[in-house]
Amino acid sequence: MSVAALHPRESERLDALRKYRILDTAPERAFDDLTYLASFFCKTPISLVTLVDRDRQWFKSRVGFQHPQTSRTISFCAHTILQSTVMVVPDLSKDDRFHDNPLVTHDPAVRFYAGAPIFSFDGLPLGSLCVLDREARTLTVGQEEALRAMSRLAGTILETRRSVGELAAATDRLSLLSQMLPVCSSCGRLQAEAGGWSSLEQYVRQHAHQAGELRTCPECARRLYPNYIRA
Repeated sequence: MSVAALHPRESERLDALRKYRILDTAPERAFDDLTYLASFFCKTPISLVTLVDRDRQWFKSRVGFQHPQTSRTISFCAHTILQSTVMVVPDLSKDDRFHDNPLVTHDPAVRFYAGAPIFSFDGLPLGSLCVLDREARTLTVGQEEALRAMSRLAGTILETRRSVGELAAATDRLSLLSQMLPVCSSCGRLQAEAGGWSSLEQYVRQHAHQAGELRTCPECARRLYPNYIRA
């Protein structure tokens, strides 16, 4: 069995995967729709949305496959993320990389695999949308193009999911600030207790003495006291 090499930008790839905060999350309809469509169009009993983690591949969505994850060492998708397009293996049992893979020699005893990489917004492969069959076969040109299109859609869903999460977090922070002080909906200035309006920066300067211990952050220390820092 051939274990896939690490991606040339593996550290960046894993960092990108972490930013999506999707590993070990609950099933989501958008991803389940994708695996259903992939299985339907490609006419395969198994379809997965996989995310390749440091030591495992985890399945965000799965059709016809009972395990929530597998070791990365036996992952077909770990090979797929090294490619820029669809990886098709017509007969896994006759491929030197996979013929003795436990997923081939034991349950579910798959023979066919096709996977399209799922990329982050900056072009790093996170996993794949893949289809598998227990019989050796291949995909038509139309099926392969559909799988590629659905993998792009999976990347778009991931990015939208991340953006919505960041927006929700920013909204929560703004809501907390607005509960503390009135904020102008137009210019963003704050209304202090005395009724006057000031920018956030001005407000902080005016009330710095109430904040307790004041310190200088490393960046400001380098800017304000360069000679001291060098010494």
